[in-house]
Amino acid sequence: MKVAGYIERKSMLYQTGVEYGDYTMNHVLGCSHGCKYPCYAFLLKKCFGQVKTYEEWCRPFLVSNTLELLDKEIPRLRDKIQSVQLCFTTDPFMYGYPEIQQMSLAAIRKLNADNIKYCVLTKGLLPIELKDLYAENEYGITLISLDEDYREKIEPGAASYADRLAALKALHDEGCKTWVSIEPYPTPNLIDQSLTEILEAVSFVDRIIFGRTNYNKTVSDYKEHRHFYNKCAEEVIDFCTERDISYHIKAKTMTEE
Repeated sequence: MKVAGYIERKSMLYQTGVEYGDYTMNHVLGCSHGCKYPCYAFLLKKCFGQVKTYEEWCRPFLVSNTLELLDKEIPRLRDKIQSVQLCFTTDPFMYGYPEIQQMSLAAIRKLNADNIKYCVLTKGLLPIELKDLYAENEYGITLISLDEDYREKIEPGAASYADRLAALKALHDEGCKTWVSIEPYPTPNLIDQSLTEILEAVSFVDRIIFGRTNYNKTVSDYKEHRHFYNKCAEEVIDFCTERDISYHIKAKTMTEE
């Protein structure tokens, strides 16, 4: 597929306030994955008038001057940056969009040339070419289920869970640092599933991040949601501790009941 069009921006790299992030860049407006959690990035862009509808959001626009902006900003920021997250309001390896993948790879190579580490997160497919880049880079996928029927309902345009896992495992087998984001994890009234099975499927990764579902009334209506997320977070902590896997439990996932 081709992107819907091209836009230009005045800046690219910025410091994020996200709890496990440093700097980030978003070189695409919109995301064809069309996640229906609902998606915080879509809500944010709609609030600021950058997109008007869900359908518009699902038609991604590529920032054509991404690499030129990086050429200007890297010399100014290189001593301040510990890592760059790719991305927070879009997906760097959007499923079925080779133009976006090519731009993402070019951006990663450009920052790696200055020994700046990238931390990638995608619901698409991580390309195997990443194995040849900077050894400090970290490559991650979002994985909130193993059920393809649920994926088709909640992440309709994203890559299948099995394909995401296979691409991540291929990079792990090449010696790359890998991680998984199990967020936004659904409550049982959305899908009845085993967290243990998901954890076992990603037991090869170096880091696991776990977080609850937000901005969803169906979750709030589930009376046991506080107890449920506390129990899930404890399971993640125990699983990672036993296997010497680094972990991070997102803020407000564990609460007082």
